[in-house]
Amino acid sequence: MAFIETSIKGLVIYDPKVFSDDRGYFMESYNKQFFDSNSNISCNFVQDNESYSSYGTLRGLHYQSGEHCQAKLVRVIEGLVLDVAVDIRTNSPTYGEYVSVELSGENKRQFFVPRGFAHGFVVLSDKALFSYKCDNYYSKASEGGIRFDDENIAIDWKIDHKDILLSDKDAILPKFKEHKDVDIKFQ
Repeated sequence: MAFIETSIKGLVIYDPKVFSDDRGYFMESYNKQFFDSNSNISCNFVQDNESYSSYGTLRGLHYQSGEHCQAKLVRVIEGLVLDVAVDIRTNSPTYGEYVSVELSGENKRQFFVPRGFAHGFVVLSDKALFSYKCDNYYSKASEGGIRFDDENIAIDWKIDHKDILLSDKDAILPKFKEHKDVDIKFQ
């Protein structure tokens, strides 16, 4: 079991220990005591979410602001996605930068996205079952987002833009310079 720091402070990749044999596999996907004592990740997760999507579906880049900011621990149960987190903490030295990681049912990796980041993913396999824990409840009044193809962030989604499927809501998200700043400060 390994916690891997990324180039942006706070974003952490977790490789769980997987026990495999000819019957399949077993893994402990989350253990609060283990996370608290072996990483800088200490959250009280209160909500689990799941989505099932087809190839090219891009969900994001989303965030919650104010008292409803959320940290997330994300993983893929089936399929393959490119998961992306963009630093939107206004006083952060990495403000506007992003980290991307491939998460799949095969590699079992998880990605911890702390408060103060916009988050999104695109499905690179035929289908993907995506699951994540949140440390705060969703609030429609506090939701925000950033356009996936903003040239100032320049995310490489590893897929041709003509193959990307967006919701109506995600298709009209503002550019990075136009989004409301999230009132989470870099620590």
